[in-house]
Amino acid sequence: MSNKPWVVDDELWVRIGPLLPTWPERSPGPRPVDDRLCLQGILFVLYTGIAWQQLPPELGFGSGQTCWRRLGRWQEAGVFESLHRLLLAELNAAGLIDWTRACVDAPRTCEKRGAATGPSPVDRRKTGSKHHVISDGGGIPFHVITTAANVNDVTRTLDLVDGIPPVAGRVGRPRRRPEALLGDKGYDSNPNRRELRKRRILPVISRRGEPDIIDLGKLRYVVEQTFAQLHQFKRLAVRWERRLELHNAFVSLACALICWRRLNRQAQ
Repeated sequence: MSNKPWVVDDELWVRIGPLLPTWPERSPGPRPVDDRLCLQGILFVLYTGIAWQQLPPELGFGSGQTCWRRLGRWQEAGVFESLHRLLLAELNAAGLIDWTRACVDAPRTCEKRGAATGPSPVDRRKTGSKHHVISDGGGIPFHVITTAANVNDVTRTLDLVDGIPPVAGRVGRPRRRPEALLGDKGYDSNPNRRELRKRRILPVISRRGEPDIIDLGKLRYVVEQTFAQLHQFKRLAVRWERRLELHNAFVSLACALICWRRLNRQAQ
């Protein structure tokens, strides 16, 4: 990885640039900061976790307020989700997505106040949020849901499955269903098992009060790697955005960057 990971290279910009909404030709006020520089400012905040008002002006990203507003504008336009789907399609075309199974898990991230926060049942009731993640069998993130820390994992199982975007890249209809779903005892639910089977997904979920399914942990470790990659972005390890849509913008951008790294790793 570059020692300046927030710098957007030409290959990534070719994919992002067409997704960004254009500015009106006769927009009032001064000329807006270049989109590429603004994106690099957003990435700088995502990687370092620095406060918006502390964004170094000498790097040419524009002010923190400029980047913050551009982040909200692009999230409203669906830019980051579109980029994530685009890169998933490229991974699928290269045969890098493992559709034989998907894995789910949900660790906690801290935040004192704001939307989708609540007392953690496992950390002295500290207020925080939780990232519910579903990944493919190789740890590529499909979908992430942010909720309050006191939301039970099992209640978001079907939302995660149904949140997998349609992934193109192969001949035929875009795919959005894995063959099996792997989960620990926190996802034990007979109604969810029935719903998964209706979706033609085999539930491989340990039951409470019974021994764990043999070798399930060896197959599910990839989702732990996905969380480790997500939380390498310091702005996600501790949630600072009170506005949920801005936090979700960072989450979608991080998922896209993880996909981009996987593509680059394959190309090398």
